[in-house]
Amino acid sequence: MLRTILSPCLPILCLVAPLFVSVSSLASEVTDDPVDETVSLDTEQQSSDESRLPLRELRLFTQVFEQIRLGYVEEVSDSELLNNAIAGLLLELDPHSVYLDTEHYSDLQESANGEYSGLGLEVGGENGLIKVISPIDDTPAANAGIEAGDLIVEMNDAPVRGMGVQKAIDKLRGEKGTSIKLTVYREGQDGPLEFDVVRDTIQLSSVRSRFLEPGYGYVRVSQFQRKSGADFIETVEKLKAEAEFPIKGLVLDLRNNPGGLVPASVEMAGALIDGGTVVYTEGRLPSANHSFEAEAGDILEGVPMVVLINGGSASASEIVAGALQDHKRAAVIGTQSFGKGSVQTVIPLGDGRAVKLTTARYFTPNGRSIQAEGIVPDMLVPRAEIRPYKVRDTTREADLEGHLNTVDSSEEGTESKTELPAEDLSGDNQLYEAVNLLKGFHLLGNK
Repeated sequence: MLRTILSPCLPILCLVAPLFVSVSSLASEVTDDPVDETVSLDTEQQSSDESRLPLRELRLFTQVFEQIRLGYVEEVSDSELLNNAIAGLLLELDPHSVYLDTEHYSDLQESANGEYSGLGLEVGGENGLIKVISPIDDTPAANAGIEAGDLIVEMNDAPVRGMGVQKAIDKLRGEKGTSIKLTVYREGQDGPLEFDVVRDTIQLSSVRSRFLEPGYGYVRVSQFQRKSGADFIETVEKLKAEAEFPIKGLVLDLRNNPGGLVPASVEMAGALIDGGTVVYTEGRLPSANHSFEAEAGDILEGVPMVVLINGGSASASEIVAGALQDHKRAAVIGTQSFGKGSVQTVIPLGDGRAVKLTTARYFTPNGRSIQAEGIVPDMLVPRAEIRPYKVRDTTREADLEGHLNTVDSSEEGTESKTELPAEDLSGDNQLYEAVNLLKGFHLLGNK
């Protein structure tokens, strides 16, 4: 079984879509339990000029601080003002860098354990609104009909413009059984859509599989949790063991996968490539620059693969798609991915609070940056409706009176060529095309 090589001096970093984050360390050994790690950002590496604080701006800050303390219409504690100021330091950096107070950090640790109470949405900020990156499979949000790309403009009739991602997450989460009204704008719709969604416990089981038809397997990974890499390997081995026919091809579905933990994505991609680089990261600090390598070996032994992606495929899912594409291990089809090519490090502050800070960019094995670009599929397949034409019955040779009989007919061969899928894929044209592509690979490769 393939395992990924991780240098013991490297941190666990997290490539996180905005709702699911993990903890990493820039100074300690790699561990499967990132939640309790601490981080030391070595400021000694900076020159004295770089580390000198701008006194004019500090004086301005103290003046604004004092004016708010004395003159704001309602009394605000110094502690609250300072917490807001810290949050503001990160708010304007990028959509993924945030300050986590005690409650938010606790929620983060809860998420790292794979369970929380909420709607099951991955969200980010866009022009002051809250954009849905993707709903998680089989959650209240997905079941209600919320889709990737939706813009949330109101929550319980209150506008969200300028609210910030973290505050939006606070409102989306809540006690199981409680409801929230979401007003969203969706491209192509004439007006806003309203959804009343009831919160539930979100179980983050991320790997599912089945056979689409004899010889052609399907693995769906909805996000990258701590155990997703190992679960993927176990799932593939189980498919191989249960298969009544040799596996001819595998579809790996990463559509609407918002990302998650880097080690899980590295382990998954590394299990499918025969050694080499899976992904590497570059940042300002030396400790942010490192490469994730895979051992030799391929658990599928070269069986053809197709990876499905779309605009909701982000972060760690882009690592997997990019690695398999660069190593020419799989054909990537669908639509262009989200384009989150940055690494977030969660830095505990020692008092129950933390900072989630963007510390590096990641690159595919061939040196491609995915940031704001995404993975471009090898074959563009937008979502579409499959509608077979109705054809009139036509006369064939076998219908003619006195036709010659077939000589040396092979019933088995005829059945193999006319075999229909065990599952009707007409409702998912992208998956339908993926299976057809795998059949073409098998036919031409004679595997």
